[in-house]
Amino acid sequence: MNREILNARRLLCPLPVIRTQDKVKQLKAGDRLEVICTDPGVMQDIPAWCRINGHKVLETSSGDNEYIIILEVGGNG
Repeated sequence: MNREILNARRLLCPLPVIRTQDKVKQLKAGDRLEVICTDPGVMQDIPAWCRINGHKVLETSSGDNEYIIILEVGGNG
């Protein structure tokens, strides 16, 4: 299992989701991706994208104007 970090700071919707999608394509099922954003919209957009694409949101957090989503790549990864 790999753990990767994606810096999507200062990107506005839909770019954080697009960058997440591009990164997930490089990963294997079971890998984890931590996405760090400054756009609060990702707190709804990335979990919705995960549900549609078979990935699992493990954790979300926010603070200091940053939003962090940790997801596990599903079998479609």
